Amino acid sequence: MAFDAPFDIDAIRAQFPILARQVNGKPLVYLDSAASAQKPDAVLDAMTSLARTSYANVHRGLHTLANETTQAYEDARETVARFINAEPSEIIWTKSATEGVNLVADTFGRSLKAGDEIVLSVMEHHANIVPWHFLRERYGVVLRFVPVTDDGRLDMEAFEGLLNERTKMVAISHMSNVLGTINDAAQIVRLAHAAGAPVLLDGCQAIVHSKVDVKALDVDFYVFSGHKLYGPTGIGVLYGKAERLAALPPYQGGGEMIGHVTLEGVTYADPPHRFEAGTPAILEAVGLGAAIDWLGTLDRDAALAHEHALYQRVVDQLAGVNGVRILGTAPGKGAVLTFVVEGAHPHDVAQVLDRYGVAVRAGTHCAEPLMKRFGLTASARASFALYNTEAEADAFVSALAKARSFFS
Repeated sequence: MAFDAPFDIDAIRAQFPILARQVNGKPLVYLDSAASAQKPDAVLDAMTSLARTSYANVHRGLHTLANETTQAYEDARETVARFINAEPSEIIWTKSATEGVNLVADTFGRSLKAGDEIVLSVMEHHANIVPWHFLRERYGVVLRFVPVTDDGRLDMEAFEGLLNERTKMVAISHMSNVLGTINDAAQIVRLAHAAGAPVLLDGCQAIVHSKVDVKALDVDFYVFSGHKLYGPTGIGVLYGKAERLAALPPYQGGGEMIGHVTLEGVTYADPPHRFEAGTPAILEAVGLGAAIDWLGTLDRDAALAHEHALYQRVVDQLAGVNGVRILGTAPGKGAVLTFVVEGAHPHDVAQVLDRYGVAVRAGTHCAEPLMKRFGLTASARASFALYNTEAEADAFVSALAKARSFFS
């Protein structure tokens, strides 16, 4: 399936310098964007330009460079807010989505007691499991897990059955990084709120492969990372409803998050700065803002359709192929293809594919409970982005065929 302008795949690829390189004498076929996406010139240039021409620490400075850098930094916050339909004061900069989950778990968790329950799911990334285990270890909180169906969907009947008066938080992936399943976030939020529980959504994958409106979802907390959204590493976003953030205590102490400090005590700043102790990732925040601005120049619907068409092209070519098992076939899923090859360890498959220039991810994908659910210890994953092409999808299928013959 090909697309006409304004979605010009050749023009888009020309903005990603790394895609022109070769690996092992073959053109690079980068199918690891679910782990970390490549960066367009717009992002690289924005960060380099700020560092070269106008860099200083943000806030509190009264000189020109400090004011210019602060403006760029806060403009990026406003860009993120518009992107997900939030207020700038509801956007907290973090170093990653992982830190965002930890921030909520740590601060919200201080009010919990033994027997209180947190509802998660079997498809969660470790980043949305481990911080809640901390609460289990520290306070005796009970973790409940929503099961996953054979085709990779959440068992929503079971989810509703887990909710009760002891449920204090629901933390669920908006889109699985392994299965590609895009969960019905609006229904999850409705059911949780009906039970009196707030909701945190892990949006690391969904923010890339769907349009997100936090107000329409009515979600309490939403986290995502910059580096999966064509931005830099070292920057993440935690959205929180204003009233939710106002009720949380500080996460870390230091500069910027305070009102006043005396020898006798301390007062704290209002959100979002209450949760942004110390010098932030200034260049990275600006880079993420540039990535979102760059996405705004594209036809997003066409881009999403393009990604799905690539995924479907590969699935169609693999249909009926013996020895290849695909995990996650839920309708409406994102462009993530996780698979296993009979008789071959996923690490070995990934290394053979790399010989042909094809980059995929292999391992547990930080989702050991989900691997166990499907009777696996590891799997391989090809993830498609808006800069991938039909030729690359075909190259992946061809390389996978060679890998299968290698292990047969």
